Amino acid sequence: MKNSQNINEKFLCEIWESQNFTKELLTKDGKSIEVINIGVGNKELSGPDFKNARIKIGNITYTGDVEIDIDYSDWKSHGHNLNKKYNSVILHAVLNNSDRSYVYTSEGRKIPSISVADFLTVDLAESIKTAIVTESKKRINKMPCMESNIELDENEKMNFIYDLGIIRFKQKKERFFDRLKELIYIEQQNIKEPIVRYELDEKFYNKKFTQSDFNKPHIWQQLIYESTFEALGYSKNKEIMKSLAKNVDVNLFKILSSKDFILEAESILFNISGLMPDVINLPDEETSSYTKKLFETWNNFKKKYDGIKFNAAQWHFFKLRPQNFPTVRIAGGARILKKIVKENLIGKIIDAITNMNNEKEIVNYLRSLFIIKGEGFWKNHYVFDQPAKYPINYFIGSSRADEILVNIILPAVTLYFEIFDKKDLSQKTVKIFLNYYQNSENNLVNEVSGTLFLKDAWKRSVLYQGMIELFRNFCSKDRCNECYIGQKIFG
Repeated sequence: MKNSQNINEKFLCEIWESQNFTKELLTKDGKSIEVINIGVGNKELSGPDFKNARIKIGNITYTGDVEIDIDYSDWKSHGHNLNKKYNSVILHAVLNNSDRSYVYTSEGRKIPSISVADFLTVDLAESIKTAIVTESKKRINKMPCMESNIELDENEKMNFIYDLGIIRFKQKKERFFDRLKELIYIEQQNIKEPIVRYELDEKFYNKKFTQSDFNKPHIWQQLIYESTFEALGYSKNKEIMKSLAKNVDVNLFKILSSKDFILEAESILFNISGLMPDVINLPDEETSSYTKKLFETWNNFKKKYDGIKFNAAQWHFFKLRPQNFPTVRIAGGARILKKIVKENLIGKIIDAITNMNNEKEIVNYLRSLFIIKGEGFWKNHYVFDQPAKYPINYFIGSSRADEILVNIILPAVTLYFEIFDKKDLSQKTVKIFLNYYQNSENNLVNEVSGTLFLKDAWKRSVLYQGMIELFRNFCSKDRCNECYIGQKIFG
């Protein structure tokens, strides 16, 4: 079992699905386990791996969930013992449980923990190999043209994906336009409810917006702020990061001092997010001076905020690299906020595209605005009051900066120039996007690129975006007959 930690958990899920065990499953204290129904694989980003299983343990039949982990200790290290989503788990199946018999829910209920390695029909290596093949087949089946598209001319495939990349760019621009109109309307109607609680009425959809409506810096600041926070949340925390930014309006940060902006912004964000620890009930020796400062600083601002507050259970840490923990991402977001509110970030972006002529220089300058080096408390922490094993060099690295530029800044600035009738600058910004080569990688994009035999085409952002559009709107929806590549191959 020495290498068990290197085995991807999804392969253990394949083993659980097959149920091809060599003998009767038993708990550590000898009770028989009869799996009546393995449950349904959880497609969500969080929660137990299998939902609504039926398992007879001893003389009692249970209905609930099954959690699959590599090691017994993962239950606690992944926070399942604190997460209410795991309160319905009835069995904890792991590869290695170090002879431990139980884990506990947040309610204190005991759950049997068993080692599946004790019951496999073949040796562990063969089981893992089978699981890898099964998972691989599932993945490949999402693109039925895999074995046939090599016959299609590479330029034809590239041109189709190029067009999809432009479509995706335009869709982002349209979403930003809709959001700006919402922000304008909310302000004009003097809506006092938190920004996520209202419903737009018929007046909004019938309203004609003028160019002057968009000539308000704070609506553009709010747009970039909440879109950037969404991007910093990655897939697992993007919705709650966006909700946080929608609730805590950019105007609140304008009253912060330039000198203490980061501390004050982090105090606001961490307290409203619900990620702040309970300072009052924690012993002094377990609470850093930084955490105490956040708590004390919040007392100066909490009366100025009347929106909702989130709670820690809404945030996802499980299966994330520590550098991607929401705590670290919020720290990076606070520094982007300072650039937006205090350092005229949007003005600098517009000036660079307006006045600089060399595309490469423009891209390098824009990228530098969004790369945030690690500093302060969060340089050496992934979570509150537990030092990180290794320092965090960047809160936002070049890969994530590229994602922000391609998905947010370039579409938003193109829209800005269009609204204010600066056609040449709008076209210039689109051209920057079309010639952009990004440092970031994406497993989905890599797979699509490989399946289409396009080698390193994904490095060009317009093709990168086109491959995402292809997979999400055609391949994953079985729309082969509506896809140019599918039509060519399948007739």
